[in-house]
Amino acid sequence: MNISATLTPAIVESLYEDALVLSEEARLVFDLADRRLADDEQQSERRLALSCEALRTITRMMHAMAWLLNQRACFAGEMSEAQLRRHGRLPPPQPEGNGAQLALLDADIRDVIERSRALYARVERIDRAWRAQLPTPPDAVHRLRDQLGRAFG
Repeated sequence: MNISATLTPAIVESLYEDALVLSEEARLVFDLADRRLADDEQQSERRLALSCEALRTITRMMHAMAWLLNQRACFAGEMSEAQLRRHGRLPPPQPEGNGAQLALLDADIRDVIERSRALYARVERIDRAWRAQLPTPPDAVHRLRDQLGRAFG
């Protein structure tokens, strides 16, 4: 497989391990915070902020994990590079949260959110660099013209 000279199985494995650890930490931090806030009826605004950021963070982590799993599958020969190009796209990043809502959250939660953003940004940079190396397929009009030329040429 020729994903890239800069994307190696070691890099993918390292990022995958980082993502696993951070995903588990995020799950624990959000779960613990949710349990603490569930006992306090006066904290509805903080519960809303927590729910929104938990969803954003976990979604961000799952997108990164899916991308990394696809890369691992390609390196292991379980997926072709063509399949990876077609089905292994990294979704766009999650929208940023509301600054006022983020301020309502504890520092440990904000830290996990920020680290998930940083990890996603690393994966996004690698994906962008890898895709920049791929041959650019001709646009649909050129492909159609080539097909017509072969058919009637």
